Order: sequence, then structure tokens, then C-alpha cells
Amino acid sequence: MMAGAVKHASMILGTEADKIEARERPEDRGFMLGALALARRGLGRVAPNPAVGCVLVQQGADGVIEVVGRGWTQSGGRPHAETEALARAGNRARGATAYVTLEPCAHWGETGPCVEALVAAGIARAVIAMEDPDPRVSGRGVSCLRAAGIPVVMGMGGSQAADINAGFLTRLEKGRPLVTLKIASSLDGRIATASGESRWITGEQARARAHMMRAEHDAVLIGSGTAIADDPELTCRLPGLEDRSPIRVVVDRRLRLPVAAKILASTYGAAWIVTREDAAERGKTLADRGAVIIALPGAGPDAVLKALGDRGLTRVLVEGGGTLAASFLRDGLVDRIAWFRSSSIIGGDGRPAVADLGLALLEAAPAFNRVAVERLGEDVLETLCR
Repeated sequence: MMAGAVKHASMILGTEADKIEARERPEDRGFMLGALALARRGLGRVAPNPAVGCVLVQQGADGVIEVVGRGWTQSGGRPHAETEALARAGNRARGATAYVTLEPCAHWGETGPCVEALVAAGIARAVIAMEDPDPRVSGRGVSCLRAAGIPVVMGMGGSQAADINAGFLTRLEKGRPLVTLKIASSLDGRIATASGESRWITGEQARARAHMMRAEHDAVLIGSGTAIADDPELTCRLPGLEDRSPIRVVVDRRLRLPVAAKILASTYGAAWIVTREDAAERGKTLADRGAVIIALPGAGPDAVLKALGDRGLTRVLVEGGGTLAASFLRDGLVDRIAWFRSSSIIGGDGRPAVADLGLALLEAAPAFNRVAVERLGEDVLETLCR
């Protein structure tokens, strides 16, 4: 279970009354796993909405259970997963079991409530991974289903659903996106030589995985130092996934970013430049190049994340250098770490992955749990959660 999942597992319903009303069936877990896999397709594309998956199954006259509709939250958050699945199922949704990774919405937004669509379609049963903590929903969707006489099984796959939507949950709870710190370093924790050379510390497989991570986040964030020194594009360059490039965010308190920076030339939307209010006047030239200037009274990590959360972002990948990494760690704002580590050693004169934290005692060091270790060619990816 990843960061956020344990805390939010308390939102998953599963009382004795629920179990009497609707019992699990042998096939339920397999179909819920399918719905969870569909939900992941929305990561990085649906903010500020959650990424949801829905599978509709129907038992035929011969007793064979068949999938009649699949759906997942579409780009921009609309249409919702249930709407997509119902459209694909058509009349075959009547009498079906619906597997949904998050409680169906029960409020009017740009479209009608999904729970009303499920009831109107005539589903006979629902299996839902977790309750939606959004105050506009928060149990109302489940109540509507039960009021319509539809049995509901709650909680199956709840921890996985909470993990998928950890960004959505973090924004609801803390008003900021989930933060994943991505580091690519040598075995001894160096991200560049003393001269600044860093291409390539890790190999091709690790770099491909890092690009996939970009595709699954709403934004990738760096500091002005990295933007000037490396002139990165910060796009997803996996074949066929180029259009899933995230928003590029540069924290540039003094607006030092050159107008010729590659980050401003991307065809995948405007770059966001976060700066101080007293420096915003310098941003006209960057704005003329298409940049979105976000001026804040202070441009510290907490203020930056709040501003991104206010703009609907739920998942941010921090890829900056050691100074930026240290500032987010120092303020306790890193939820996950994806640490790609090569087998080479650069030495003490290399540039560290994390700059000074100013720690006097070990007990004050930021602590994380290692939840996964994966080999990627000659490199290793360690995933850690707070």
C-alpha cells in the first residue's frame, strides 16, 4: 500500500449490514482488478477529477459471465468512467453488475450524477472499491443505489483505489498535490560530476520508466538552476505517448529563465513559471513566449504547491536538482520518492542528489518506507513513501 492509502483506507465502507445486503462473489475480485487497471489510464490526464475505472458484466443464459461495458475517466475529467461504460454497454447494462473503483458521483456538475445514470440503466448490483471523500458525494452515491434497491458491496480493492487516487485525496485533505521526488543518481547519491556532466548517469530502461512517470503526473517541476544549466524539455518522449506530456513548472523567483529555453518551445501546452510578486514585471517577455506567470507573495515550496493545488493539479513530479529536493524534504512536502540508482560511483566532488538539510540529529532526518525495489537493466529503482 502506497502513501496516502493507509490513511484513506478508513474511508472504505464495509459494515456487517453491508455484507448481509450484498455478499462477495468468486468473480468479483478479478473484475475489480480490471476496473482498477482501467482507472490507471487516467493518471496525469484527469485533474482535478479522480481517475476512475468501471466494468459492467452480465451473466448470459448459458451461465457465462461476460464484460458488456468498460470505461475510465477521460481526459480533462469528463466523461466519467460510469458514463463511458454505460454507453458501450447500451441495453446490456440492464441486470448487470457494475464494478467501480470510486463511489459514483451524486451531484450535478457539467454532467448529471453517475449514480442516477447507473440506476436508470437498470444495473442489478454494484461493487465499489471506496467511498468518495468529496463532500459533494461522501456516501450519497451508495445511499442512492441502496435506495433504488441495488445491493452494494463496498471496500473490495479499496487500498489499490486509494493509492491510484492519492493525488486527488491529498488535494482534498491538504489543498496541495501529491508530490513525488524523482532522483536519478550514481550509487553514491551523486546526480552530476563536479563539472556538471550528468548525461547519462542511468541507462535506457531507467530513462524510459522516468518518462512513463511524467505521463502519469499532471505536472513536472524544476527550479530555475536546473532549467538554466540543463535546458530540459520535460516532455514525455515515449513513442505514442508524446501527447501525455505533463505541464512544465519552473520555480524561478527572479525570472532568470532565458526566452530561448526549450521548456518554452514545447508544442504540448504552456509552461508555468512560478515567481515572486516583486519579480512579476520581468515576466512580460516570457509571457509573450506563451508562459503562464504565477506570481506569489512568497515562492517557497508550500506556497508553490498550494498555488498548483488551487489550479486543480493533483500529482506533481519534482525533478529539480539537489537544492530543490532539499527544500521540499526540509518542509516535509515529499510524499513519495522514486530513486533511480546506477551502479557507477562519482565520488565526493560530485553534485549531491540532496543538498544540505541542516540536520544536527539523526532523529530529525526525513524518514520513508521502502515499498518496492525493481531492477532496470544495470540500474535499480527504489520506491519509497512517507
